[in-house]
Amino acid sequence: MFPPLLILFILCNTLHLSTCHSQSPPPPSHCNETCGELSIPFPFFLSNSSCAASPSTTAAFPLTCSNSTTLFLTINSDRYRVLQFFPDGVLVDFPASTCRQYYNLNAFPFAGNRYFGISEENVVGLYDCDDSSLCKPGCETTDYPGCDGDSNGSPACCYPLSDRSSWDLGDGFSVFSKFGCRGFTCWVVPRGAGVGKRGVKLEWALPGNSSSRLCASDADTVNATTVQSGLRCECRDGFVGDGYAGGSGCLKTCVKDGREARGGDCLTRRRSGKMVSILAGVLGPIFVVATLTALLCLLKRPTNGGTYEPNKDKLQNTLSFRKPWTTRSFTYRELEEATKCFDDGQKLTDATSSGEIYAGLLADGSPVAVHKVECRDQRDLSQVLSRIEVISAVFHRNMARIIGCCIDCGYTPLVVYEFPGNGTVEEHLRRREAGGLDWYQRLSIAAETASVLAFLQQEVSPPIFHHNLRSACLFLDDCHSVRVAGFRLHIGSEIGGGGIVHRSDVYEFGLLLLEMVAGTKSRELPAAALQRSGKVEEIVDPNLYYHEQTAFRREQIEAVADLATRCWLFGREGKIGMAEVAKELVHIAKESGDGGSRRGPALEETFSNSSLLQMISMSPDSIYVH
Repeated sequence: MFPPLLILFILCNTLHLSTCHSQSPPPPSHCNETCGELSIPFPFFLSNSSCAASPSTTAAFPLTCSNSTTLFLTINSDRYRVLQFFPDGVLVDFPASTCRQYYNLNAFPFAGNRYFGISEENVVGLYDCDDSSLCKPGCETTDYPGCDGDSNGSPACCYPLSDRSSWDLGDGFSVFSKFGCRGFTCWVVPRGAGVGKRGVKLEWALPGNSSSRLCASDADTVNATTVQSGLRCECRDGFVGDGYAGGSGCLKTCVKDGREARGGDCLTRRRSGKMVSILAGVLGPIFVVATLTALLCLLKRPTNGGTYEPNKDKLQNTLSFRKPWTTRSFTYRELEEATKCFDDGQKLTDATSSGEIYAGLLADGSPVAVHKVECRDQRDLSQVLSRIEVISAVFHRNMARIIGCCIDCGYTPLVVYEFPGNGTVEEHLRRREAGGLDWYQRLSIAAETASVLAFLQQEVSPPIFHHNLRSACLFLDDCHSVRVAGFRLHIGSEIGGGGIVHRSDVYEFGLLLLEMVAGTKSRELPAAALQRSGKVEEIVDPNLYYHEQTAFRREQIEAVADLATRCWLFGREGKIGMAEVAKELVHIAKESGDGGSRRGPALEETFSNSSLLQMISMSPDSIYVH
């Protein structure tokens, strides 16, 4: 417990430091290079300058300045004009020398490499498409400038790459040719902005498997979104700079005597009598609120029950992943603030032997899910961290990526997943008003879940099993595409030995399918399904309006219920495997009563080609994408 005087001292210093500017001027540049009106940030550099000889430069980021006014970036022998720099990317023009209303789909050949990827913030305008199903609503809310910089209105067909239903990470713009599109143009629309900027935003990142130090002191590591295993650095609050050890680093910034100060000047503490008087006048109510908040958070903070603290050196060694997909190390305080002191209102799952999961919001506004895992001793904790290492090295479009963890709180590690922000499957199934899941969405979610589980068990070596499959561990994005999370990280004896461990995934998936059909979960549900064999309508969720469905849709529901029962009956005995279940579900999903399909073929292609498109080798010597 904090003594009151210590809390008062902390508050005084907090208020003193709060005089720092929230909006600082541009941070110092690595080499102070410019071209025209553009200042060149790290890691970019002019190829003909002294900065090019710096040991911190990377061969992937040289630029050329033409006529001292126009900046160019060369990637794979293609030359792109640089229009603007972002903290996480660079806006470039099309290689063509003239601005057009739209370009051929092959006009921008680049799709991605280990340093650059096409940003999800791009919005694509598509022209003359045979299949308009990929066109998304919402374009009318943004202005899209034309070649002359004036508003170009909204394209007839637009597709935000963040949707990822028809385009995914690693795809180029030529992927839209399969929809019969013959032309496109592109804008970047920063989050929260109502005006697009013409051009293509490329996200950049540095390889995460570099042996040299990447981030400066007072900077955090940030995972790239579209660059596989790429990392960037970001200065913490109250600091300014590019965040890189090879760049300008991070400097403290504040206001001192009415002027901005940086670095060591901010550490000088002068208190005038006037400042002390002001602080004394405002600290009373703040002291009361802060004390109550501290007490609440301390009560919720996990304790070790009198046992010894785990060996932090061993834990850090465990977290020194050999994998290129490096996870971020969070502090307990960061996650405590993100989850509102792990408030019950933030819970996504109730407490089980696998732990609890909380929704949270990081300081930068990123939604996350925090999995609190209880361990009994150092051995359990080491096992959990080893399993985090294995899972975080695998990428699949329907897996929620592990972005970091926290080992500050004894034997309660906190695992941080990306969280798409549209809730869980359990939450959507419980909705009794408009906005719940229709049958197509449920079937699509089930097929995606089965495909990713089969991928993890059949095409990753060693295979990965979930052990904790339930609807609350399935996160949904805005398009109701699933992200599987909540893996059981401590595999104890209570799960069972031998083959029972991995077969439980099929059994649990059968229960999940029954929940999709019935709209609820109950221990009595499997027995009820068996007793009503041939009378599926008696257990079907009323919100699916079974009797109002077409005969074909009713057959689909019955087929899924039958598959669920087989998973439940034979999954633990190994008579049915996850790959077989996934293929059967994808086959059910791709069939439709009118001879068409909305999503099935894409699911089937994802599953059948996963060894080529999705698999990440788990060799201890090297990690690579096949």
